[in-house]
Amino acid sequence: MNWQRKLLLGVGGLLSMMPLQAAEIGQQLSTCPLTKLSNSKQPIEMSKFAGKVLYLDFWASWCPPCAKSFPFLNELHRQYHDKGLQLIGINLDEKPADADDFLSQYPAEFTLASDLSKQCAEDLGVAAMPSSYLIDRKGVIRHIHLGFRASETQELREKVKQLLAEPVL
Repeated sequence: MNWQRKLLLGVGGLLSMMPLQAAEIGQQLSTCPLTKLSNSKQPIEMSKFAGKVLYLDFWASWCPPCAKSFPFLNELHRQYHDKGLQLIGINLDEKPADADDFLSQYPAEFTLASDLSKQCAEDLGVAAMPSSYLIDRKGVIRHIHLGFRASETQELREKVKQLLAEPVL
């Protein structure tokens, strides 16, 4: 199956699981039942990221813009992790092997998770690939970004810097 067909099928699948009310800026982040991508039986405790700025990035192996976003995400991680940014790449592939193949071509330096139940994606109303959510230190959604375009990386970087400059709890 070519990537265009996968993209159409994947977006259709995402649209079918969208809630009537997607997450909005200013809302508290709901609990996301995520597991480690490398071990789907090991949950990721989101509470351990309390007081950090979260950058949640939903991606899939069949998404060409996702592949283009990984170098930028790696750079963000390297630049701001020690300043309080926690970047989590949340994979939505049905088959873990697809994610593994993708990562062999586009390695990630940041935390990788799986949303096997698709509950987190559904609660947030993920409608495009990739979809990114910036959450402040208090757990409030402050920015939602759909897709990836290199021309928008400076704006995203500035939003991260603004949230990191806000007082720690």
